[in-house]
Amino acid sequence: MLSRLARPAAAAAALRRGLATTAQNNAKVAVLGASGGIGQPLSLLLKNSPLVSRLSLYDIAHTPGVAADLSHIETRANVKGFLGPEQLPECLKGCDVVVIPAGVPRKPGMTRDDLFNTNASIVATLTSACAKHCPEAMICVISNPVNSTIPITSEVFKKHGVYNPNRIFGVTTLDIVRANAFVAELKGLDPARVSVPVIGGHAGKTIIPLISQCTPKVDFPQDQLEKLTGRIQEAGTEVVKAKAGAGSATLSMAYAGARFVFSLVDAMNGKEGVIECAFVRSEETESPYFSTPLLLGKNGIEKNLGIGKISPFEEKMVAEAMSELKASIKKGEEFAKNFK
Repeated sequence: MLSRLARPAAAAAALRRGLATTAQNNAKVAVLGASGGIGQPLSLLLKNSPLVSRLSLYDIAHTPGVAADLSHIETRANVKGFLGPEQLPECLKGCDVVVIPAGVPRKPGMTRDDLFNTNASIVATLTSACAKHCPEAMICVISNPVNSTIPITSEVFKKHGVYNPNRIFGVTTLDIVRANAFVAELKGLDPARVSVPVIGGHAGKTIIPLISQCTPKVDFPQDQLEKLTGRIQEAGTEVVKAKAGAGSATLSMAYAGARFVFSLVDAMNGKEGVIECAFVRSEETESPYFSTPLLLGKNGIEKNLGIGKISPFEEKMVAEAMSELKASIKKGEEFAKNFK
C-alpha cells in the first residue's frame, strides 16, 4: 500500500493511466449532464479511456448529438445518448459509476451557494433515479455547491433505503489539481510529480490545502503561503472572472473529474494503494462531512486516512471552516427532507 506521502506520481498520473493503460477493463459509466460545459469534455476523456466499456450520456437537451459525435472516436467504449426524464432509468441500468456534473454554472458575482436552489433540485432528482435504478453504483457528484449536494445525495439514498456512505463522493479533485499546478509553478517543479492533499470542503475558506504535507516537501514564507492558499481557495472565481460571464471552470473540472473516475475504477479493478481526496461522510472532525485523503478499493472507500499531522496555520483554517461547512451541510439535509 502506498503511504500518504509516497504518492505524488500515483495521484497526479491517474488521468494519464486512464488514457494510457492497455489493460482491458469493463466499467459502465454514466454522465448525467453530459451536454453541458463540464459534461462534454468529461465525456470525451472517459470515451478515450480503455477503462470504460460503456458510456451512457444523459441530459435534458442535445445528448443524441453529443453521443453521435463521441461514438465516432476509435476507442472501445460503446456510447449511447439518453434524452429527458423518461429515458433516465434506461441510462442508469447496470452502471458501475455515475458522474453528475449537471446544473447551472457560476456567473461573475455568484458564490457556489447562489447555485443552491437550482442545483439542489437537479441533484435530488438525479440521485433519486440512481437510488432506484443503480443503487450499488459509485456516485460522484460534481454539481455545486458540493458542501450541500453531497448531504442531499446521502439523504435521498437513505429515503430509498439503499444508503452506503462508502459509495457517495463529492468530487473535490479540482482543488488538488489546482494546488499541484500552483505549487509547481511557484517552485519550478514538474506538476506531475507534485501532490498536495486538500481537505475540508469545496467552497472558499472551506478549501484547505495542506502545503505542509506536499510531496516533494516545499517551504514558503508565511506571506507567500497565505497568498498561495487564498489563490487555491478562490481559483474558481479567477476562472469565472476571466470567462466574463461565459461560464465557470469546465475544462479543468472535466480533467479533475476524469482523474477521480479513473482512480476509482482502478481501485474497483483491484489496484492497490489508490488514494484520492473527496468530500464524504466522515467522523474525522466535528463536521459530519469532510474531505480527506481516502484509500479507495473495490467497494468504494476502503479507509479514511484522516487529516494527519498539520501545521498551526492549517489547524486554524480547519477551525475557521467548521461553521460554514456545518451550515452548508444542514442546508442540504433540510432541503432533502422536504424534497418530494
